[in-house]
Parts: sequence; structure tokens; C-alpha cells
Amino acid sequence: MAEAHQAVAFQFTISPEGIDLHLSYQALNQIYLSGLRSWKKRISRIKNRIIKGVYPASPSSWLFVVIAILATMYMQSDPSMGLIAKIRDHLPLSLSLSAQGQTVLSALLFSTLLWLSLILALRFCLKLLLSYHRWMFELHGRMSTKTKVWATLVRLLSSRKPLLYSYQTSLPHLPVPPIKDTLERYLESVKPLQDMAGFQRMMRLAAEFEKSLGNRLQRYLKLKALWATNYVSDWWEEYVYLRSRSPIMVNSNYYGMDFLYVTPTASQAARAGNTITALFLYRRKVNREELNPSRIPGTVIPLCAAQCERMFNTTRTPGEETDVLQHWQDSEFVAVYHRGRYFRLWVYRAGRLLSPREIQYQIQRILDDPSSPSPGEDKLGALTAGNRSDS
Repeated sequence: MAEAHQAVAFQFTISPEGIDLHLSYQALNQIYLSGLRSWKKRISRIKNRIIKGVYPASPSSWLFVVIAILATMYMQSDPSMGLIAKIRDHLPLSLSLSAQGQTVLSALLFSTLLWLSLILALRFCLKLLLSYHRWMFELHGRMSTKTKVWATLVRLLSSRKPLLYSYQTSLPHLPVPPIKDTLERYLESVKPLQDMAGFQRMMRLAAEFEKSLGNRLQRYLKLKALWATNYVSDWWEEYVYLRSRSPIMVNSNYYGMDFLYVTPTASQAARAGNTITALFLYRRKVNREELNPSRIPGTVIPLCAAQCERMFNTTRTPGEETDVLQHWQDSEFVAVYHRGRYFRLWVYRAGRLLSPREIQYQIQRILDDPSSPSPGEDKLGALTAGNRSDS
């Protein structure tokens, strides 16, 4: 019972003599540390949102713009061409500020709007530069002057060290190919599979589709492409990935290994401890966005980093017709499978990631555990080998 009492922060009993209250300071301390860690992570995420939200500029550039505007006004010049005066005239009457205070406040508002406009302009220019594709057709070892100028401009606009997701809002949208090109590629792909009569029939059906339903669907695609960075990603995720009823064991699952050709130790528990620690250290960098964005090798073109967000803390829950992706902001344990048994292994203590040696000790206890699996527990893994609906 002592262990159960320590698991709660407080308990009280009512007796004829009054209320007897007992506090567990250890549990309260754990609650305090958990809340502190949660707020630290929340503040870090807010900070990263601000930094990547103003990229390719920096938050400190706002202060530079404000100082420049105020210095220009101090020199008896109006850089806003009358906009600061108009902002001052439309300030709420409830502000009990002096005339000088209202002017400074108006200058701050104008500087902020100018700063945001500059950020949008820089982001638009970066998106236009990243839409350039002529570099793919350059001869190896030879680069045209136009491509050199393009690469220089991209480096200048992205000279600040970016976070992992800094380029997400600057990446160009996936263009919708013309329906005529799509039908031509389709006919080219089915031509080897059809005889002459069948191919003639496919050509007629393609022409009818282009004149009727095809053009209407094309307009819908273009409308979606206006607000979606990738008009096909959500459909691909649902209809190709989540709605697939084939077994995921050999079709979708992935795995990781520590060393392939090097054996630093023969201890299975030690290798597992090192691997788990390395994975959590990598997850920490992903959460803090400390990783450099991936780029096409040999170029300055950044790649989309959206897939990194669900690399950890994400599971695919099976359903009858479609599966559901579930993602958690944080997780402090890993699931360990050994001899038909599942264990929940906690890898954090008071906000500190356990060392490889400490995790090795926990893994070794699992390996030495002689207990038997619960009824049916050893057969749960077989469900991923069957059809999703049947399982």
C-alpha cells in the first residue's frame, strides 16, 4: 500500500476528529516538473513559429526597421509619405497619449506593417527563385550565367541559418499539368498493352473525356492548387496509403539498425540502449527544429520537411475501410517486444533522458524476465501480417 500512496499527490480521510490531510511532496514535485517541462516545450515551439514565420528575415530585423523609421522622422523627413499621419488620425480616442506619444505609436505601427510587407516580398521572391528548373538541364561541369545568378540570389535570400521547417512557406506549389499532356502520357503508357482496335477505342474515350468531364475536373484541381501546397498529397495519403487493405508488415513498415558492418559490443541490451538513446536525441533535434533542411545534393534547392513532423509519436490505427493516423506531441516511453510479451519502457526521469547505460539495465531486466505472455499477447504481432480488414 505504501507504493500506492506515493502514486497520488495527496489523500485525506474524514474522521470524527476532523479531516486528516497527507501530502506527497514527491508526487507534487513530479507534477511541478512535468508542468515546467510542458511550458518550456510550449515556449520553444512558439519561438520557433516566430522565427520560421518571418523567414527569410529575422525577428531582430523589426527593430532595425523601427530605428530607421524613427531616425528618418527625427531628421524632419516623412518616409511614409503621409501614412503615419493618417494612422495617428485614426487612433482610438481612448488612448490618453500626448501628441508625441501618438506620433511614436503611429510610427511603430507603420514600421511593423512595412516590416511584414518586406517579409512577404522576400518570401515571394524566394518562392519564384525556387520555381526555376533550368538548372536540371545544365551540362555536367558547365553552368550558364543565368543559372549562376539564380544560385547566387537563392544563397543571398537564404543566408540566415534556417530551421528545419523554415522553407515550408517558401516552397513553390505543385503545378497542375495540362489535361492534354496527362492524356498523351496515359495513351503512351497503354499503347503497348492494346491492339490497334483497342487503342483506337482508348483514343476516342480520351478525346470524349477531355471535352466533357475532364475539363471540369481540371478546373477543380486548379482551384484546389490555389490554396494547397500539394493538391495530391492528402488524397495520396488517404486513398493510396490509409485505405490500402494489404498487410503493412512487408508493404509499409520500416525499421532501423544501429551498425551494419561494425559490432562495437556483443551485448544485445547495450546495443539497444545506444540505439534508443540515439533515436531520442535525434527526435529532440526534430522537435527543436535544430536539423538543417534537406537539399537536393549539389544544389541550393531545399526539400519539403513535412514528413519529419510525424517521424515519431505517430501510429496507424486500423479500421474497416480506412486507417487513421494518430500523432501525439510528446512521448516518454518506447514499446519493447520480447518472447511474445510487450513492455512499456520509460526512458525519461524527471525530464532527463536516461543514459545508454541506464536503458541497457532496463533492457537486460526485460531479457532476464521469465514471465509468460498473457493469453493472446504473443499472437498480437501476427495481425500486421494479414489483410487490414480481416485483422
